[in-house]
Parts: sequence; structure tokens; C-alpha cells
Amino acid sequence: MEAHTRANIIYEFARLLKENREALAQLESIDSGKPYEVALADDIDGTIQQFEYYAGFATKINGKTTQISNDLVSYTVHEPIGVVGQIIPWNFPLLMAAWKLGAALAVGCTIVIKPATETPLSLLYAAKLFKEAGFPDGVVNIIPGPGRTVGESIVAHDKIDKVAFTGSTGVGKSVMKGAADQIKNVTLELGGKSPAIILKDADLNEAIEGAFNGTMYNHGQNCSACTRVYVQRAIYNDVIAGLKQRAEEVTIGPSLDETTDMGPLISKRQQEKVLEYISKGKEEGARLIVGGNRKFDKGYYVEPTIFADVQDDMTIAREEIFGPVMSVFVFDDIDEVITRANDSDYGLASSVWTQNIKHGHYISKKLKAGTVWINTVGLELETMPFGGYKQSGIGREMGGEYGIQSYTEVKSVMININ
Repeated sequence: MEAHTRANIIYEFARLLKENREALAQLESIDSGKPYEVALADDIDGTIQQFEYYAGFATKINGKTTQISNDLVSYTVHEPIGVVGQIIPWNFPLLMAAWKLGAALAVGCTIVIKPATETPLSLLYAAKLFKEAGFPDGVVNIIPGPGRTVGESIVAHDKIDKVAFTGSTGVGKSVMKGAADQIKNVTLELGGKSPAIILKDADLNEAIEGAFNGTMYNHGQNCSACTRVYVQRAIYNDVIAGLKQRAEEVTIGPSLDETTDMGPLISKRQQEKVLEYISKGKEEGARLIVGGNRKFDKGYYVEPTIFADVQDDMTIAREEIFGPVMSVFVFDDIDEVITRANDSDYGLASSVWTQNIKHGHYISKKLKAGTVWINTVGLELETMPFGGYKQSGIGREMGGEYGIQSYTEVKSVMININ
């Protein structure tokens, strides 16, 4: 298929997503528990932006020429990697699919994609839109089912040339091991335990709001959540008070209720896991500031929970919780907090709050993280690559050519013109 034809089909798919955005947002809200307005504005509209952006890239996949001799013509060609297996998480079902599908379709790959067992509805709904947009049969193949059957089969199949996975670091290691038997190309977007650093010169209102949202967005079920909040000693008590007040303002309830700020967690298993971490925080001596309990007798609700005076060796400081639980630490100087922030197996994202841009740049250079936000948090733009250092993953998604490179093989061609 010609590149301009691919581009037109992807654009048409994006247009159909727009026509169906309310229905898709309802499915996403019902399936995952996130508030409808959040699903609409972030998940669905973000999905549309991904496909619109990568439709434009379909005609802009370029190689390079090198001229090192009058007798030799040398150039590179970027070819589609082939059949791609994509495994999608439950926290952002359609959006995470778009992160992978957009680039893969733009370069001309064929895809076998598995939605999460907990949240298959939006991608299954999109199946009819793929067909209506004009994708040939067999280009996008959606296979729901358990990871231990469908997921492992995708990873192991000898006709799959590449695997792209988003999920926990533990499962990511299993995916990598499974792909190793056939030396398959892999992209892994895995877990995180991201820090937020608030310096004493920060705008306190913005920093408190940013730190709170950086942890609690999507009920804390977010791989890039900045759940380790480091606050400089001079403003520590003020920040703690502000975070407590912000947590007490949250309305918890059903995802389709217009007044809801925070809905339920994805499952009973996840709720129990989060509550176990909260108990561990109490047992190890962290000071509970607010929350710490399940909410309501029915549903998988957990209150936004904030611990203060957390020590670096506590369980809640080390392990990814994937729930609405924030750990707050006190620090004195910048180099100290950089060392502590980097003391993690993960390196996905980070956030710095300061009105001194020199401090912001200095810290961003030193942090071992794939993304650094300065005086903002949570921005994941289609124009910027996303991925992690250390055990937070391998490779990058989004970001135009960065995402494209993940789905191409580079061929070098050299011609002796004599």
C-alpha cells in the first residue's frame, strides 16, 4: 500500500473516532472506573490526537544518503519490521493501544493486538471503525483473552517479528525472556516509582496541586505517577497541610456520576493490594496524614492516602503501589535529593517544582528518568518520546520519529557506480 493511502485511512479512522467519542468514553468509564469526563478528554481525545499525528508521519519516513566517495552511492531505507504483537494494559486501554498502533500503522506493519482482560470493550468497539475506515482485512487483528494464553502465545509465535508491551516490570521481564528465544525486537513500557521534588522557592499552590494530581490522577493507577514527593524542609509543613486539604476535597463515587473526581480501582485484587501497602506503611512507621481506608461497602474504592515522614527504606517508598497512595519525604539540599530520587530500580518520570530555572535544569540533567517535568506534571504529548531508564523499560513510544523507529528495520544500500 502506498504511504499516502495509509495516511488517508489513518486520518479517516481518527475522524470516525471523533464521531464515536462519547460512546467510546462511556465504555472506557464503565470498563475501567475512571470518571466519564476524564475518559472523554484524556483517553479518547488523546487517542484521536495520536492517530491524527501519525497519519501525517506515514508520508514522512525518510532514509539518508552518505557521500564519502565519488565512486560510491550509499543510502538507508526504513522498512516495516513486519508483524507486530502488541499487549495493552488496563489503566488506559484505548490510549495505550493508540500509542502503539499509530506508529506501527504509519510505517505499514500488520498488528496482532491484545487488550487487557479487564478492559477490552473500547478496542473491540474500535474494531468496526478500523474496517469502516478502510483498513484491509488482517491488518489490525484484535484478540482479547488472558495474558497466560493469548499474551504468551503472541510473544512466542514464530510469525511475530516484534513485541510491544506496556505493563508491570515483572511481566515485562517475562515478555523479554519469551522474546529472547527468537531474538525478537521488543519495546517495553514498564513500571515506575517516580519522584516529585518541591524546592523552597516553588509556587506553593501550583506545586501542591501538581504533586497531588501527579500521584492521584487515574486513582494512582498510572505508571508515571509521581508518588514519591520530596519537599524542602523550609516549606515541608505547609506542603503537608496543603496536600491534606486537597485530599479532603476529593469526591469519590461512580464513574458516570458528574460530581465524581475519583472512581473505583480496577478490581478487588487491586483494592486489596493497595490496602496491604497502606497497612505496611503504618506498620513501618510512616505518619498517616489523610485517607488510608476503603470507601463504601460496595465497589473497589480507596480513599486518597498521604503518608508523611516517610523513610527511603520503607516498602511504600520502594515498591510501585499503583493506587492513590503518596509518600512525602523531607530534604535539605539539592544534591542530597537528587541522590535519593535516583535511588530506585525505576526511572520512568519525574517532576521538579521551582521558580529558579537554573535549579530546574540542573536537577533535570542529574535525574535518571526518561521524562522530567518542570513546574508541570503528567504531560505525555504525541510530539515527545516516552519511555524509561533502568527497570522502567526499553525503547520509546510516541515522539514522531522516535516511535517510528521502533517499528522499522534500517537497511543500508551501497552501490559502486563504476
